[in-house]
Amino acid sequence: MDLGLSGRRALVCAASKGLGRGCALALAREGVAVTITGRNAETLERTAEEIRRETGATVTTAVGDIATEAGQAAALAACPEPDILVNNAGGPPPGDFRDWDRDAWIRALDANMLAPIALIKATVDGMIDRKFGRIVNITSAAVKAPIAHLGLSNGARAGLTGFVAGLARQTVRHGVTINGLLPGPFDTDRIRGNAGALAAKAGLSVEAFLEARARENPAGRFGDPDEFGAACAFLCSRHAGYITGQNLLMDGGAYPGTL
Repeated sequence: MDLGLSGRRALVCAASKGLGRGCALALAREGVAVTITGRNAETLERTAEEIRRETGATVTTAVGDIATEAGQAAALAACPEPDILVNNAGGPPPGDFRDWDRDAWIRALDANMLAPIALIKATVDGMIDRKFGRIVNITSAAVKAPIAHLGLSNGARAGLTGFVAGLARQTVRHGVTINGLLPGPFDTDRIRGNAGALAAKAGLSVEAFLEARARENPAGRFGDPDEFGAACAFLCSRHAGYITGQNLLMDGGAYPGTL
């Protein structure tokens, strides 16, 4: 299927690895000129070169923490008028809400709610003027079914989802859609980082714990960032102009509900 994206410009946040990288790669394969952001310059440039080598696409980089105003400014300087914005940032740490002070909550909100809103604010009017725009927010399956030890993520990402639900109904008549892409367990550094304490509590190595968790998923495995990227690319395509304000859950069937 031709997604009709060749020649478009995309800003993909936190894309040096993991799900962000999967999205950037999928868009580059469709002929999109991609700007990727990340905190580590060496890792970011290595990823950019890998995407260039595989796809032949134009890939630029913007180094910085997208949760900060400086990181956002660097991203927008590198790609001031994107046709596609993929919001993404590392999730806050797990834990017990009794241990989280105001600063912990503000860090979570900055990364997973306020930064995406700031980038939407900076880019959506240009998309409206050009009569085309695709905004995809990488959030979490926790938006659909909260995860007890990820309370910071539950709260911040649910706040973003609620905000987008109203805005997405205002922009779609101008050719601009806004949707959420909700990952469940994917084979990324994030899942390995979160598994450490839980594995120790269960008396297992991290690898043994993750293998057992993967088997428990209805799919019998964790997701692959490439298939996540493919879903992102479709939501950004010319075929998805009638999809807005939605939250696509990608979890291998782990969520047990009918709706």
